[in-house]
Amino acid sequence: MPAAKMFMKGMIMGGIFCLVLSLLASFNPSTEHTTEDHHHHHLQAPSKDELKHFSHSQMEDLSNQVRVYCIIMVQPKILVYWAAAIHTWSKHCDKAVFYTSEASKALEAVDLNEKDDWARLRKALTHAYENAGDLRWFFVAQPTTFAIIENLKYLLLTKDPNEPFYLGNAAKSGELDYVVYDSGIVLSYEALKRLVNVFKDEDKCPERGGSLWNVGEEKQLAMCLKYTGVFAENGEDIHGKGLFNSKSVESLISDSMQANPTNVVEGCCSDMAVTFNGMSPDQMQVMMFGVYRLRPYGHDFHDLLLFDPPVGSNND
Repeated sequence: MPAAKMFMKGMIMGGIFCLVLSLLASFNPSTEHTTEDHHHHHLQAPSKDELKHFSHSQMEDLSNQVRVYCIIMVQPKILVYWAAAIHTWSKHCDKAVFYTSEASKALEAVDLNEKDDWARLRKALTHAYENAGDLRWFFVAQPTTFAIIENLKYLLLTKDPNEPFYLGNAAKSGELDYVVYDSGIVLSYEALKRLVNVFKDEDKCPERGGSLWNVGEEKQLAMCLKYTGVFAENGEDIHGKGLFNSKSVESLISDSMQANPTNVVEGCCSDMAVTFNGMSPDQMQVMMFGVYRLRPYGHDFHDLLLFDPPVGSNND
């Protein structure tokens, strides 16, 4: 009898496992949006040579049209990171909105009154879509992420937000490509529009799906986007180096010292990096000084573009 029970238990567990795999594999694009619409895996920033072909007026138009709505997910229990994000990189967003799980008297945010991570992210994305105005790019981040928004704008410079872009640090889980949340997630207006629409379909994109949907919000997001024909893409520079990092600068340099001891800086990370993660609030302040204030005397920078700060901003 015990052997029979064990056999039946194994059959049931095996069946559940197969069902989960089948569900993950079955997230095919709808017939309305096919993979031929837009399906890249590696998305590179433009080279400086490309920019030389644009006239001065075209360059001005490009720099002004790439405007970013930052969606920053926070919780009162990590108030110190929340405060650090307010006083550092988020000042460079064209619009930065903090979304919280519950109200806080200390800092201003949109209170979503939602404990579940995935449900809260859905609400934040829907709110951003409905309140974006003329902003057409959306950057989703956690307060532990440090972002250099100007480099993000450079990556997006020649991209059309009316195409369905979903990019960042692309990773793979089984057959599912997704963007790592810790490194920041970028969505174009078209991608977010499709996403908000599929939110209404509980069969394709459930808000609360029970044990079968008990995966992180980054993968749930990828599953829902995949249903609309939007796929994860890896943001890179022209040399193929990733721009979205899930580690801190310190960790990346330490890794490079072991892997490339004779060429640590080149082996570390892109000089056009968009994000880093895992730094303390104090380290974020140091990053702000290094990125926006410190300049070596005698070096003359001839950037072809100038991204003006948002009106009324006190950014560095």
